[in-house]
Amino acid sequence: MDKLDCLTAPPPKQRGIFCNRTLNLRSIKAIGYDMDYTLIHYRVEAWERRAYEHLRHLLESEGWPVGELTFDPDLVIRGLILDTELGNLLKVNRFGYVKRAYHGTQPIDFETQRSTYARTIVDLADGRYVFLNTLFSLSEGCMYAKLVDLLDQRRLPEVLGYSDLYGRVKDRLDATHMEGQLKAEIIADPDRFVLLDPEIPLTLLDQKQAGKKLVLITNSEWVYTRAMMSYAFDRFLPDGMTWRGLFDVVIVSARKPEFFSSRAPLFEVVTEDGLLRPSVGRLREGGHYLGGNAGLVEQHLRLSGDEILYIGDHIYGDVHMSKSVLRWRTALIIRELEDEILAIEEARGAEARLDLWMREKEDVERIYARLRLELQRMRAGYGPVVGATEAEIQARMNELKVKLAALDARIAPLAKASAEAMNPRWGLLLRTGNDKSHLARQIERSADIYTSRVSNFLLATPHVLLRSHRGSLPHDPMGAPPGAERQNGEAAPVDDATPVGM
Repeated sequence: MDKLDCLTAPPPKQRGIFCNRTLNLRSIKAIGYDMDYTLIHYRVEAWERRAYEHLRHLLESEGWPVGELTFDPDLVIRGLILDTELGNLLKVNRFGYVKRAYHGTQPIDFETQRSTYARTIVDLADGRYVFLNTLFSLSEGCMYAKLVDLLDQRRLPEVLGYSDLYGRVKDRLDATHMEGQLKAEIIADPDRFVLLDPEIPLTLLDQKQAGKKLVLITNSEWVYTRAMMSYAFDRFLPDGMTWRGLFDVVIVSARKPEFFSSRAPLFEVVTEDGLLRPSVGRLREGGHYLGGNAGLVEQHLRLSGDEILYIGDHIYGDVHMSKSVLRWRTALIIRELEDEILAIEEARGAEARLDLWMREKEDVERIYARLRLELQRMRAGYGPVVGATEAEIQARMNELKVKLAALDARIAPLAKASAEAMNPRWGLLLRTGNDKSHLARQIERSADIYTSRVSNFLLATPHVLLRSHRGSLPHDPMGAPPGAERQNGEAAPVDDATPVGM
């Protein structure tokens, strides 16, 4: 085997970088990074369970009857929308139509869902809706759903409706994070909460050696950032180098998304325990700062717009704002993407059978509709006729009904299994039925590229040209398979974006 053969193998599909808009990494001169769930990956269930338990303890101390509530990791996924007016959890497609719904922890049947949302287009600009767009949202959504159940049981007499309930949950959850108890637990026992990825430090080292300026911009405070970055990075870097040597500038407590649009004051971190002093003028190379704003970063780097790539996990706070305000290039980290792609690959055989049967069903339904029209014309005495008797047409329609029933019996279990891929309640993250989910639409609009983890850039290298491909339309030869959307199933859950190395 040639010694260079190991360099030519493409990455596994789940480790690909998926491209919405062509991005030449060679033309990027600086890369900004978020930290939590971007450079540092957490054990989601462990983190969110503790956040949930801290929130429950706070509510219980205020007299709420929540002692028996437990965190359910499957109850909520990223990308759901809370309807705080009705106390519902919604999965919405890219057009704003509700495709699945729960009231509290209970599924809403199709007829009730249709009557409730038939004339509703979910618009996130409406204050009644809350978009759960980060992994940090899972404990919030789970607690809200379970408290809706208690409210319906009249066990929360001091709460004035579902909207008031959400406000109280949000205030207490914010207080839980602000008090720092959870982060103190993580610093004390990082092995319990953090998933180490030894390839991420090497990825950043490659980018730095390729001439990229690297900037860390995180909402976490200095003491936590220092502890987490040291734990996750230093052991994997060359002797004598620490995580600080990777970054041209480090900014903590950045207050994103306001960081990208405001002109907040800047303070320099001057001691290891976080002592601050006001900073006037330009940032200095290798400096550690608190607050400030993106304008100062651009001024320091002497770069702007599409010369800068920002990588984070928060669709709004990281990706949307940096793109819409500053026109930076953007990359979104979606950790769940790996499991989603593996689930799709595992179900590929079943999906192929399902698509084949759906195409057959569509053909049978088309013929049945033509026969029904023929019968209608015959009985009303108008239009052309094919010469068959009414009895012959009716007999053929009865045959087709039997065939449709048989097809439905074959399709139903496969459609149900498809609908439960990844999550038994909500299915795939980026699909709802045949369509893209609302989360997928947000990613498509705001993220130039997306991937499951920063270390996937290691496989792509700092010199890669990431190309988007021609977007698919329903009439394209390789577009989505024809057929009406299945009510309880997911169809052809393959994203339109192009993965690098595929």
